[in-house]
Amino acid sequence: MSVGLQLGYAGASAGSEIFDWTRSELTVDRGDFSSGLLGIELAFHTSERVDIALGAAFARSEMRSEYREWVGDDDLPVAQSTSFSRMPLTASLKYYLQERGRSIGQFAWVPGTWSPYVGVGGGWTWYRFEQSGEWVDFDTLDIFRGTVVSDGFAPTAHVLAGVQKSLSPNFFLSGEGRYSWASSEMDLDFQGFDAIDLGGFQFMVGISARF
Repeated sequence: MSVGLQLGYAGASAGSEIFDWTRSELTVDRGDFSSGLLGIELAFHTSERVDIALGAAFARSEMRSEYREWVGDDDLPVAQSTSFSRMPLTASLKYYLQERGRSIGQFAWVPGTWSPYVGVGGGWTWYRFEQSGEWVDFDTLDIFRGTVVSDGFAPTAHVLAGVQKSLSPNFFLSGEGRYSWASSEMDLDFQGFDAIDLGGFQFMVGISARF
């Protein structure tokens, strides 16, 4: 088995209505929903070519914004903030495209230098989407303060590809990219919007220890 720590980048697809509305009404761009990522992974070596990996990661973006077309009676911006958090909990099946090492005698094993792999997986993603600050009531044009939140769990699936670079029989570096699909119905605070898009591309680098 191996245990690893990962750092990376979580790109958000941001393809659903709530993201479209936020980008059109507020000074927010699609890339603002992406962020850095921190993850851990526990992998069980079932054979020379196959691993079963259990992983958890966390990514959170937060941005300040204002309405593009509206200002207050005091001619000041109508300002607010938006945060978007994701925490996927996943299991993956990884297939290595070549043997990861060779045995020497009965007790010694020498790892190969490079070990590319591909894989598929799934699990659950926890998310939280929150907007807080000043808002315009488009019926009365009054400005009010408020906070709206949607959070929960959603099923997720992903594909991945990566490579490992051995440093010694007990340690290796890794680089991995994966694309995930997930969506969830939003809470009542966002009634009228379709399901929130939780998918996107992730790229991670890490260091792991073999046991």
